[in-house]
Amino acid sequence: MFAISTFGSSFLPHFGGTVGGSGGGDYTGPGTGDVTITVAPGDFGARIGATLEKAGVVKSATTFTALAGKNPEFGALQPGVYQLRKGMSSADALALLVSPAAKVSGGVTIPEGLWVNEIYTRLSKATNVPVADYAKVPSSSLGLPAGAEGKVEGYLFPSTYDFPEGASAATQLKTMVTKFKKEAAALNIPASKIATVTTTASLVQAEASRPQDDGKVARVIQNRLAQKMPLQFDSTVNYILQKRGSVTTSDSARRSGSPYNTYLKAGLTPGPINSPGTKALKAALNPTPGDWLYFVTVDLSTGQTKFATSLPEHESNVREFRAWCSKNTGKC
Repeated sequence: MFAISTFGSSFLPHFGGTVGGSGGGDYTGPGTGDVTITVAPGDFGARIGATLEKAGVVKSATTFTALAGKNPEFGALQPGVYQLRKGMSSADALALLVSPAAKVSGGVTIPEGLWVNEIYTRLSKATNVPVADYAKVPSSSLGLPAGAEGKVEGYLFPSTYDFPEGASAATQLKTMVTKFKKEAAALNIPASKIATVTTTASLVQAEASRPQDDGKVARVIQNRLAQKMPLQFDSTVNYILQKRGSVTTSDSARRSGSPYNTYLKAGLTPGPINSPGTKALKAALNPTPGDWLYFVTVDLSTGQTKFATSLPEHESNVREFRAWCSKNTGKC
């Protein structure tokens, strides 16, 4: 959803104002014909009313916003493109605007765990903006958290977005960064910890096979870091290779000199390795209590994951994983 935040109660004082609107008055009836209007990010009641008046949907922005201010559904209206009719009464326009039938813009869903280049491809396919345009957007223009240090990876929040027709690459990416910051604020992630939490969350997102394991994976990360053990995550090696489709890596790949190679480099990666969702961020912020140092998914079809506190226990779990792989050729 474009500028995915709702307009909510903080905007209610604006409902009584006018933004380029006329005095009063109203049309009668459901209106005729078709007209599309765009609700832009940050638009509040009076501004939406002005848009409707300018498009000939309602006679008076003032009349419309006075009515809309009493409707809680209008307070949750999301930006996007809406199809209405000309010459509608304010009541009819409001009823149609808040109904699902009015939304005509196509949405794009960005799932958790995608890399930046994968996000660009999905956005481009949905909005017809060239993929190259996204990469050209200066990271300094996106409003990234200071802790991101100019890195876009990890800070394009996964969600469903409805972008108005013609939204530029810069507008789309800014919207996603804004959504990330709002989610981080809602989780009370301190600014000083934003990079650490987001990077940890991206590792959790990549490594946890089931949502119920997120907190335990986060704890393994914390425990290994505390003992100065390398994380040894294949997901970080696959990130270096930009390779999907395999949970394992080769000996040669694990010898990479990249700072993202957690087999050779101690500590967290220099930044996130994907865009984590809310659950992964929560897990990174508040890991499940425990002494685990190891984990392995022993059944890739179900996501069953076993955690261990000792190397012998872990090696036993790894043998179980290898046995599963032997029975399921090509899936590991």
